Amino acid sequence: MRTVTLSVASRQAVKQRALAALAGKRQGAHISFASADLVWKVLTAKRWELLKAMAGGGAMTLREAARRAGRDVKAVHGDVHALLAAGVLRKNAGGKIEFPFKAVHVDFVLEAA
Repeated sequence: MRTVTLSVASRQAVKQRALAALAGKRQGAHISFASADLVWKVLTAKRWELLKAMAGGGAMTLREAARRAGRDVKAVHGDVHALLAAGVLRKNAGGKIEFPFKAVHVDFVLEAA
C-alpha cells in the first residue's frame, strides 16, 4: 500500500530529508507543512473527504472526483485547486488530477501555546 506522510516540518528538516534522499536513503512519500495551522487551513473537512474519495483511484477528471465525493463540481473545483497549489494533488500531462496514495499518515505534535 502506498502511503504518504503529512507532517509539520521546518525548512531545515525538509532540506535534511532531501539531502538524505539524494544520498540514497529511502524517505518515503512526504508532504510537509510549515505549521499545524497551515495543515488545518489547507486540509479542511471537505478536502479530507475529497482525498478519501480519490485515494487509490488513479488519474481522473474534476467531474469524476466530484462524483466520487458526492459534491458539486463547482465546489470541488476550488478545493482541487487549493490542494494542487499545496502539492497534495498532482495533475498529469493529460490534465487529469490524481492523489496517488491509498493511505495518509499524519505526523505532528501539538504543543501548548
